[in-house]
Amino acid sequence: MPRSTCALFFAVMLGTLACQAKAQTCGANAQSPIATDRPQVTSSSVVVPCGSLQFENGFSETSSGGQQSFDFPETSVRFGIANKTELRFGIPDYFYNDDTASGFANGFGDLSLGFKQQLGPTRGGFGISLIPSVSLPTGTTLLSSRGYDPTIQLPWSRSLTKNWTVAGMFSVLWPTAGSRRNLTGQSSVYFDRQLMQPWDAYVEYSGAFPQRGGPQNMINFGTTYKISPHQQLDFHWNFGLSAATPAHSIGFGYSVRFQVLRSK
Repeated sequence: MPRSTCALFFAVMLGTLACQAKAQTCGANAQSPIATDRPQVTSSSVVVPCGSLQFENGFSETSSGGQQSFDFPETSVRFGIANKTELRFGIPDYFYNDDTASGFANGFGDLSLGFKQQLGPTRGGFGISLIPSVSLPTGTTLLSSRGYDPTIQLPWSRSLTKNWTVAGMFSVLWPTAGSRRNLTGQSSVYFDRQLMQPWDAYVEYSGAFPQRGGPQNMINFGTTYKISPHQQLDFHWNFGLSAATPAHSIGFGYSVRFQVLRSK
């Protein structure tokens, strides 16, 4: 992404956030239960409460073409700056591969910055949000894309019954592959079942369709358990349905939210 485009992106972002920051009551929703973007591919359609700081962390093992790799801490930092707006920071992941002689590298990936603007719920009961973000070339040479890569995500959700929820996300990505952009469309949908008050389980389909390269389809199974209203444990397992997708990935995570600001 050219620097002028990056500057425009952040100017629009800061302008939007400044408008949203007016007349907000931080702390009003501090007691609401934690809602995370993990472990699904699909992000949550709701923002963290104003004045809340949320950390989402995890560890994953991935197998692809006989190569086993690990990545951690998968840390996403989300900070609510208004009732329907949050800032987002993707901390660089560390990747460890068990056979670097095969051409895979160890090291850190790229940093990402963005924000989420909640647009719903709509009159029909749909929750919906817009998430623009950009990754910065901060990672290890062999792991970084070496470009400023924008992404736009549109997660949505709707309650079907007291215990069933359907959710999904439409995304457009412009990752740098070599010296060119590889425009990629991605979609996902999942069904979540609340087994008991703090415990949920889900099944999810996700597909990515790049301009160059084969489609990446996968099925994801997982569960989340709230050990307190503001702490969550999660576990997931997914497997690929197409040749361009890793054979499987398995992982777990821990997320926590703190209320750090309140309006006087």
